[in-house]
Amino acid sequence: MGKLAKKVALVGAGMCKFGRNFPLKRNADMWVDAWLEAVKNTDNGIEPKDVDACYVGNYSADLFNHQGHLGPQMANLVGLTPKPAPRFEGACASSGIALRQAIIAIASGIHDVIAVCGVECMTEVSTTMVTDALATASDTIFEYPAGATFPGLYAAVASAHFHKYGTTAEDLFRVGIKNHANGAENPYAQMQQSIPEMMASKIKRYESQGRDVPDWKDEFDFLKSSANPIIASPLRLFDCSLITDGAACLFLTSGEVAKNYTDTPIWITGTGQGSAALSLHDRENLTSFVATREASKQAYEMSGLRPKDIQICEVHDCFTTIYS
Repeated sequence: MGKLAKKVALVGAGMCKFGRNFPLKRNADMWVDAWLEAVKNTDNGIEPKDVDACYVGNYSADLFNHQGHLGPQMANLVGLTPKPAPRFEGACASSGIALRQAIIAIASGIHDVIAVCGVECMTEVSTTMVTDALATASDTIFEYPAGATFPGLYAAVASAHFHKYGTTAEDLFRVGIKNHANGAENPYAQMQQSIPEMMASKIKRYESQGRDVPDWKDEFDFLKSSANPIIASPLRLFDCSLITDGAACLFLTSGEVAKNYTDTPIWITGTGQGSAALSLHDRENLTSFVATREASKQAYEMSGLRPKDIQICEVHDCFTTIYS
């Protein structure tokens, strides 16, 4: 794995509030909010005329919103037309792939400044339709027709991990507790309460309604109760991510122009991407993600870093299983 041919920097970033934003806001509105936030957060300012291209990460506006060909729409809304505006799709990694392709384009010398867009509006359709749309990222020939929804598939991964490593439901509870605590600290997050706060809120509501108050001693009692119902055994409600709407925007630049936009650029040192069999039944095992291993290997080799050098790691978490 070679090094990036040119230095690439992150010089600005923004996002909109995540949550159930439809019908007040759709993809276009959330993207504009994220763009304006990123412009505001770019220390020395940035204008559409500075941007060479807009790389859009979106999984399935076609199914969620009946809107394909999203890139030109996003570019036009912020004054980037007629500059390039490709859309990248890779299920949950769609925006990550858009970011990676922007890095490669800048490192190659083709562009100096690229806006990276990540956007999804999932709440425009019913939960049943969302489940059906998300299933198109799985095996729709054999697995989904047999009832393997995404919660079901990740439940299979969790069960396999439990069997192989002795992982327990309580281990997944700890991940959920940590995730919700972190989300409560983020004003843009959909969930603004920690697990203990949700437990306390439910107890208070029971009291106000004159109902029997559950005897929950701690968060673990709460998460083992009917307040946290099983979705696909062993996964419960708080092991699963929510259906949500949101958008984010990043500005990437070449090293030569980074200081035009900020005195403190964040330098990109490595990137990687992998793939794996779409069907779980075609994978050698269910307890390790080969695509993640390959992408990590590439990024580490490109950057020259090792796990001991990493101080913080942000991991995609559609289910607590992924952290196992």
